[in-house]
Amino acid sequence: MVLEDRKDVPSKKKFSYPVNATLRKYLEKYDREVKLPVRYSDMLRFNLSVPLLDNNGVDTLWHTVYYDESEMQDLFPGLEYIYALLRASGRMEVMEHLSVARIDYCSFGNSKPFRVRIINRFNDNYDHFYVKVADASRVYGLELEHVLSPNRINYLTDGDTLIEEHIAGMPGDIFIKQAVKDTVFNKTRICKEFVKFNERCFVRLLGDMRSYNYVVDITPDIEGNQYRIRAIDFDQQSYEGRLKFYLPHFFKENNKIVFMGIGLVSETSMLQYQQEERSIIRHRARLGQKRLKEIFYIMGKEKLAPEEKIISLGKELTAYHQNGLFGKIRSMGGLVKEHLFACLFNK
Repeated sequence: MVLEDRKDVPSKKKFSYPVNATLRKYLEKYDREVKLPVRYSDMLRFNLSVPLLDNNGVDTLWHTVYYDESEMQDLFPGLEYIYALLRASGRMEVMEHLSVARIDYCSFGNSKPFRVRIINRFNDNYDHFYVKVADASRVYGLELEHVLSPNRINYLTDGDTLIEEHIAGMPGDIFIKQAVKDTVFNKTRICKEFVKFNERCFVRLLGDMRSYNYVVDITPDIEGNQYRIRAIDFDQQSYEGRLKFYLPHFFKENNKIVFMGIGLVSETSMLQYQQEERSIIRHRARLGQKRLKEIFYIMGKEKLAPEEKIISLGKELTAYHQNGLFGKIRSMGGLVKEHLFACLFNK
């Protein structure tokens, strides 16, 4: 099968949409828009890069980049301050023992991010954050994740620059390889969480959740493990025109965990988990009602996808909800709002 025939891949490379003035005012209101000492364009001034390999010598698709000494003197203190903004509201006095250990660059994908490693010089512990181009779709994805998901998320913007915190967890593709060898008890819990993650993505129309676009946070429990699947890529927030693109279980990269669930989770249990998750999202939506109203007002007036994708998704949502309203909506923001409302409050 050639790539173009697959139904679980984007039709084309995603367009990038700039952050407009109205969205920027929203970001300023909620302390997301701040003046940063380093912009994405500054990060591009590296003069050397080498492939970054994992512990097994496999290419990670990242490159470690190096800068001239003069560039480092300007760049590194600014990056350390950005980390302080993310973690300690800019208080450098509690961050003086931290320094930039490494910068990696990935040309694969839409965002072409830089990953900055910050290291604690006292104990060699380290953390990361990302520097990306500020795409409006990604910003809306981050906001909806913050308001509607079980996870709070830190990010900052400044003009065309986006700073994202690192989301810790085992990469989904690596986790799935290990999950199929786990105990039946843990497998059942894994499948339950995947059903709930599937529901979270569908309700807010977050697409492209193939195994390498999410991580799994594993917490040891009394008799086994608890699992939380967290999205790490928000490029495809309400962009594609196919409804299946917003359901992770349709991606072949997730097949192993899907087939595992078919054998372990009954249809009745699956419906229970879906309703549990919708109930939790409904509660979050009510708590964040004012903020969601602002997001959807701005989002509804933006062009966040080509017209043909909006029309296509509207038709599929019309069929899914048996409601002709979706066929009349001409913005992705409007479709997300009405779909969210229909999923949470009409069923």
